[in-house]
Amino acid sequence: MKHYFFFTGIIFLAVLGCIFLIEKMDVLHLKQTDIAAQVLEADGTSTLVWERLPYPCYYRIDTYIKTTGAIAEESIYEHVKTEFSATPSCKVSSAPIPFYYRITAYGMFGAVTAPSTPIAAPYFMAKAPIPIFHYTEDHPASLKPFLLWHSIPNAVLYEVELLSAPPAQEGGTTPSPTNHLTSTRSVFTNGWQADLRVYQNYEKIYWRVRALGLKLEPIGEFSPAEELYLDKSAEVPNRPIPNTYDQVMNFHQPIYPVYQWIPLNGVTRYEVELLTEPPTKEHGTEPDPNRAWAQTITAANAVYDEYARPYAGTYYWRVRGLDEEDNTIGTWSDLASFTVDAVNDRIYAAALGDSITHGGGAISSSPAFLEYSYTTYLPFECLNLGRSGDTAHTTLERFEQDVLPLHPVNLLILTGSNSLRAYGVTAQDIIDDLDELQKKCLNHGIRPIFLTLLPINPEHISLAFHTETDPSWKWKMLAVNTWIRAREFYVDMEPYFYDKERRILDPLLSTDGLHPDINGKRMMAEIINEHRDLFRELP
Repeated sequence: MKHYFFFTGIIFLAVLGCIFLIEKMDVLHLKQTDIAAQVLEADGTSTLVWERLPYPCYYRIDTYIKTTGAIAEESIYEHVKTEFSATPSCKVSSAPIPFYYRITAYGMFGAVTAPSTPIAAPYFMAKAPIPIFHYTEDHPASLKPFLLWHSIPNAVLYEVELLSAPPAQEGGTTPSPTNHLTSTRSVFTNGWQADLRVYQNYEKIYWRVRALGLKLEPIGEFSPAEELYLDKSAEVPNRPIPNTYDQVMNFHQPIYPVYQWIPLNGVTRYEVELLTEPPTKEHGTEPDPNRAWAQTITAANAVYDEYARPYAGTYYWRVRGLDEEDNTIGTWSDLASFTVDAVNDRIYAAALGDSITHGGGAISSSPAFLEYSYTTYLPFECLNLGRSGDTAHTTLERFEQDVLPLHPVNLLILTGSNSLRAYGVTAQDIIDDLDELQKKCLNHGIRPIFLTLLPINPEHISLAFHTETDPSWKWKMLAVNTWIRAREFYVDMEPYFYDKERRILDPLLSTDGLHPDINGKRMMAEIINEHRDLFRELP
């Protein structure tokens, strides 16, 4: 028996030695391999795939975000996260964020290839929306199908065109002069339930979609025309669809959730239900007896939760259409969920503020789309405590409720933009609220790091929200920012966000004149990261 173990040990060591020599001497010439990969998609799920190497190994996938170039001497790529996979594939986000991936193969004794050339995700630079569902001859559509596509960065709304045959020319920025059946410009989310009953005698039609901006200007081109086969006997979908397609995976959502869906055609009233356990009946018509919270809304496809959800666990939500008598139209939607991770006794950083912190942009993109949150782009953990609609005073009022239980070491504070544009609110009112926030932070051992207020664009605010802005907004902003610059810890955002004349918020960075869009949120994160010396480390 002793001989057996001895010789087994010898053989084992010999094998390890051979593996070591193969890997370190690069016998298979793997070091020269540049792993090439591509993003494939099926039913809204995106996967990064590559060819398996001719050697037993596992793979490291590093995700980077491309920086905006606004900060001098900044690196081109900022590392975001690292994942590992035993197979030559990895699920990736379909959100329109400039993510890049580098793949490295590892053997038993370390890396056997160099990191690959950065592989770009296809969604941020897409010239046209990318369809999610396809209605083929084998899988035809009903007469009221959902047409879904991936979001285009900074799109305000979409135009969907239906055609009897392929367009005269693919792409382009105008509807086809031939084969045009109809089009609609009333789609304010990345999906639409079409009513095709008037075309039920067609075997198939075609559809395509393009993104539009605030003034209905084209953003990119029409998508390639998609065949849409019809089956008039197919069951018509009768429930809204939770809009979770372009999620940013493995990122913390704000503690104030937003629930967003693709609406039913012609239905304007909806109820969202939140649960802490799956419902007793998945697709029914009645409220669940154990619902934790619910809210009804009209003429919108998103509900902003009025309560913070900081407690660890999995939450479930669904949505139903309602008629005027509060009867369910169809059934409850499929179930969606989100998970709140447990936090340590103290967290490194949190961000407190209004909708600029909460997220959202381009008017119709809510904080449910994390690409519009600046905390998404920070290269360190930062919990989003933003709440849309806050003034400086209402931000102050929820300090004990939302900040103290988490007890962050560093608190980024950006609030007061809604106060700037409000009549009857003075600069001193804002300063008093910020000063009180500072005192509360210091009294509880939290480092307050103020962000200077951004300029705004009253003309675009009026177009987007049909509200007027206090003409004295700029004087108020300058007074508040002068106070902030006198603090010990602050990050000066204001200078980066002006237009060329240095008058207003740059329209290239904000569609609605108030909330920075994706590039603006990326810039915010980059500017904050340049001031990491202000942050205190975890004790």
